[in-house]
This record gives sequence, C-alpha cells and structure tokens, in this order.
Amino acid sequence: MTAPLARRVAAEAVGTAGLVTVVVGSGIQAGRLSADAGVQLLANSLATALGLGVLIALLGPVSGAHFNPVVSAASWFTGRRTGDGLTVRELAGYVPAQIAGAVGGAVLADAMFAEPLVAWSGHDRSAGHLWLAEAVATAGLVLLVLGLGRTGRGSMAPAAVGSFIGAAYWFTSSTAFANPAVTVGRAFTDTFAGIAPASVGPFVAAQLGGAALGLALTAALFGGRTARTAQAPAAAHGDVELTAAAG
Repeated sequence: MTAPLARRVAAEAVGTAGLVTVVVGSGIQAGRLSADAGVQLLANSLATALGLGVLIALLGPVSGAHFNPVVSAASWFTGRRTGDGLTVRELAGYVPAQIAGAVGGAVLADAMFAEPLVAWSGHDRSAGHLWLAEAVATAGLVLLVLGLGRTGRGSMAPAAVGSFIGAAYWFTSSTAFANPAVTVGRAFTDTFAGIAPASVGPFVAAQLGGAALGLALTAALFGGRTARTAQAPAAAHGDVELTAAAG
C-alpha cells in the first residue's frame, strides 16, 4: 500500500459504510417489494454480493478493501514477522474506521428509505446454531482471502469474495455476517437486516473464533506464507492487501 495512512483509513470507512448501506438498503427494499422471505433473502444476497465485489475492485488499490476487522487482524497477524501485513498503528486506524463506517452506512440506508435514523434492532439472533454458522462463515472468508494471496490469485478477490458471501447467505443459518463491524452497524437499524444489540456480542465472539480457525486452516492447507500474503486478495490487486468484507 503506497497511499498515506489517512487516505487508507478513509477508504476503509467509506467502503464499510457502502457495504452496510447495500446490505441494509437492499433488505428494506426487498421487504417492501415482496412479502416472501425467500425472495427477500435472494434480493438481499444478490445486492450484497454484487455491491461487495464492486467496492473491493474500487477501493482495493487504496486500502486493501478489508472493510472487516477480522480481515485486518489477519493481515497484521500473518505479516507481523515479515512486515508485509498491517502494522499495529495501521490496524488501530482501520478497525475504528470500519466500525464508524458500518454505523454510518446503516443510518444512511435508513435515511434513504425514510426509516428512523437510529432504531435498535429487535431481531434476536441468539442461538447456538447461529453462532456456529458465524464461525463457519468467518473461517471460510479468512481462508479464502489468505488462500488467494498465497496462491497468487489476489486479482480474483472481487468476484471470489462477493460470490462466497452471496453463497454463504444461503448455506449458513445466520446469513453470514462474518464481520464484527458490520454486525455492530446492523444493530442500529430495526429492519430486515438488523440484529438485536444483545445478540451482537456472541456473534462477534463466534466471528473471532472463526477467524482463528481460518488462520489455522490456511497454515495447514497452504503451508508457510509467501511475500505479500497478508495483502491477500486485493493485494493482488492492490490486497486488495487482504481484501474483504462480508456482510
């Protein structure tokens, strides 16, 4: 990454805001256009997959298009010895920007649909099978991002990451948040994509556990890391220094 840290942090905030705007906004639109839950989820997942791919392609060359604290943490962790991942200072800038962007994206989506700007979600998501789903989704995301980087296919990140999240909406019971910042942001909207504040903590804990599993799987499947691995997908197009967000 050659852009100044302030610009990269801004890109992470804007990208995460854009992601949550897509997730929440498409959920509201789907709910207004159809009463069928399957149609609503289909619309929400398609919009998220497409929007995420576009955001990664656009902002990957600036910040790596993480839009996700666990992806940024994985970049730091895998690159801490070789120096090709995020530094502690960069990580400390990325994570707050991602969380602030996520909250801002939820508020923006609500504003565009004339919903209350801030309304705590009443959508309870507290159950063991949902936490398992979050761990699986996050592990898969981290494995994908790091695996693309280690095999020199980071340029595939926009399509691959978007496709994975779109699929994970359907094969996980939690609809694959797989992102602590997005989870926090979605607590601020009492709409289709929301999550009750009381459900946020366990979701984030499951995501962190999934990220650790993803790191372990990466080491087991791909062995030692190579230069610029931490910048994974995008790095390959710029991380894209480790792309990816989820939603």
